[in-house]
Amino acid sequence: MIGPDQWAFEADVAKATFRLGQAEGRWRLIAVTWPFAFIGVNAKDGREYVLRLNCAGYPQSPPTGGPWDMSTNQVLAFDLWPRGQSGRVSSVFRTDWKSGTALYLPCDRESFVGHDNWRSEMPSKTWRPADGIVQYLELVHELLHSRDYTPPLRPAA
Repeated sequence: MIGPDQWAFEADVAKATFRLGQAEGRWRLIAVTWPFAFIGVNAKDGREYVLRLNCAGYPQSPPTGGPWDMSTNQVLAFDLWPRGQSGRVSSVFRTDWKSGTALYLPCDRESFVGHDNWRSEMPSKTWRPADGIVQYLELVHELLHSRDYTPPLRPAA
């Protein structure tokens, strides 16, 4: 029997906004092993970054997660992470933050802790349960398509 958080997540990925993102090739749902959802988000250079998102307590609690290596079932090697040119991508995809298990985003559960100022400084980027997982994915997709985005230090194997 699934719990209310998993039920809410599954309802959100069945909505038109999530399916449209998939149809447009922005992201794709790879797997769900509750409470983890594995979602690939495409970058402007055609690379796909898989996010492992812990969705426990969804949608009242925001998801938290970061780049994941499906073949090794662990955090993606840091030299395969997206990079930035000292802008927003670098500040979100921080390898020095939470050992790579959370993106430094206002809508990430782990990163929001201790940053109550983000509510007033970045209200459009703080978690909105009604928008659900699409909000998180849209922010990541936007970063991976920004001028600041650069490919990882080494190509994927």
